[in-house]
Amino acid sequence: MFHAAHDYYLFSAGICGLYERKLKEINPAIRNLSYDISDLYNFIDGLADLSALVYDHSIQAYLPYDRQWIKHKTLHHLKKLAH
Repeated sequence: MFHAAHDYYLFSAGICGLYERKLKEINPAIRNLSYDISDLYNFIDGLADLSALVYDHSIQAYLPYDRQWIKHKTLHHLKKLAH
């Protein structure tokens, strides 16, 4: 569950970190791993149950978001890191 932009950042960083740990687990001999957004999206699609609940102050309730939203937020996070 997320309350603020900072939480979105942490969530997106967590998704990327989870994928990077998996890559290191699969490829322990490779020191510098690289991947593109399609690789990350395939990883996200392969997760069994993934969604996000985001608090909306205007209605004082959590709203559910799906994989596509998660992919969008993760891409936005990566673009911010690149600049």
